[in-house]
Amino acid sequence: MLPDRSFFYRLAEAAKAETLPRFRAGIDVVNKEAQGFDPVTEGDRAAEQAIRALIEAEFPEHGILGEEHGNVGLDREHVWVIDPIDGTRAFISGVPVWGTLIGLQKNGRAVMGLIDQPFTGERYFADGNGATYSGPDGERRLQVRDCGSLSNAILFTTSPHLFVDDELAKYREIESQVRLFRYGCDCYAYALLAAGHIDLVIENSLKPYDVGGIIPVIEQAGGIMTTWDGGRPEMGGTIIAAGSRAVYEQALAVLSR
Repeated sequence: MLPDRSFFYRLAEAAKAETLPRFRAGIDVVNKEAQGFDPVTEGDRAAEQAIRALIEAEFPEHGILGEEHGNVGLDREHVWVIDPIDGTRAFISGVPVWGTLIGLQKNGRAVMGLIDQPFTGERYFADGNGATYSGPDGERRLQVRDCGSLSNAILFTTSPHLFVDDELAKYREIESQVRLFRYGCDCYAYALLAAGHIDLVIENSLKPYDVGGIIPVIEQAGGIMTTWDGGRPEMGGTIIAAGSRAVYEQALAVLSR
């Protein structure tokens, strides 16, 4: 038996109880990376623990892939993929474009997912059949838009500084062709794409937990999400998400060279 929306929302509420009180509250930050800056907060760890506790109680036969507390049963039919705070840099900077990502895979394929932004009160949820938005302005079905071509597209990436060498050259080539580009939205960029506000997201160096909750939302809103070589995106890596086939193919022609 698969979970329903109410269970995903219970998970989101459990995470929110740990993250929101710590947002803009002068929290302690730990750096996970010796040669750079990869921050983790006590909110990350507490939120993931809260999510895992509910999953383990309700679906003990399911596996869990999490960012902060390790993996259990990745060879099982159903595996949850959790990123308690995607966009920790935004979180510690007080910018509300971070989110809690909760995904469910069946036999390695992402089938259900949730992007939750507690501060704005927005949820983007895919139940396996379609994607819906709920937030301050009501509830509606999510649907990507078709802007026609790359020259009309709005492009987002977290930061161009994450690209180097050949990847940077490919990204810049696409950036030079779009109508508008913006930086720094983390998982919220994918939410905006699913809702039909932007057209293209291009990123690299992503982990499975960075995309697990996002893939179903994009795909079930009518969008496309793959790696730069056109493969399935569940394992992360270099990622492209687009609202229309035309924009996807134009961008992929550059990225897959």
